[in-house]
Amino acid sequence: MNALERNDYTDAWRRFGTSAPRPPAILVVSAHWYINATAVTAMVQPKTIHDFYGFPDELFAVQYPAPGDPELAARLVEIVEPASVGLDYDSWGIDHGSWSVLVHAFPDADIPVLQLSINSLKPFEYHLDLGARLAPLREQGVLIIASGNVVHNLRRIDWNQPTTGFDWSQRFDEAARDIMTSEPGDAVSLREHPDFASAVPTPDHFIPLLYLAGLAAAADAPAQVLVDGYEYGSLSMTSYALGCPSATPHTANGEAAALPDRRKMAPDEANI
Repeated sequence: MNALERNDYTDAWRRFGTSAPRPPAILVVSAHWYINATAVTAMVQPKTIHDFYGFPDELFAVQYPAPGDPELAARLVEIVEPASVGLDYDSWGIDHGSWSVLVHAFPDADIPVLQLSINSLKPFEYHLDLGARLAPLREQGVLIIASGNVVHNLRRIDWNQPTTGFDWSQRFDEAARDIMTSEPGDAVSLREHPDFASAVPTPDHFIPLLYLAGLAAAADAPAQVLVDGYEYGSLSMTSYALGCPSATPHTANGEAAALPDRRKMAPDEANI
């Protein structure tokens, strides 16, 4: 729903998009392309995917017609060797984990966009390492976005707490912040946190953080908080940036984007 609204989070994404150097391309690791393989989109014109249900028609009408970049996709495959990455020419595109952020950060949709899948068969260490292997692309100016939630537990949402977080949600989010802003290479250790099971009931929304952590470790630099806040008790909206001098931490105070009828919401396992 953030794709349709203006709030503290989307304003932070807009500020980032206008202040960051214009990239030649954008690579997104989205929680919503969670499959049993590692692949990168390689089509000339990726389609806009509406991979959800139970939301208003206005959300299904959103289009993000950014071009793809097959040459960059092929270069990525070579750069991350010996990790094996397949080229996807027709099965995926730009899902809502990508376009819900990009419509604010880069609303003109004129920068090529690729997506890198999350391989559900691989351990956390694999994703941290693959993130680090993407460093040469970042050094070439490619903007790498990891899109998920540090805390994402739909089953424990409290509709009466639209702008607050449960104690366990805040503890885990703060632990993630301590690591990401000091020793991001240790991000895998978050699975040992006592609140991990509540904060991360399924791994799909958490794993994108490991890609940013890997990039930060490769750069030997901490991540910076871009915007933070809690929604409906069991969601953390903390966003991080890496190497962005204009990034100034901002805590959201506004109302969260409205959620659909709780009876129509997909469960956490919808991606799996």
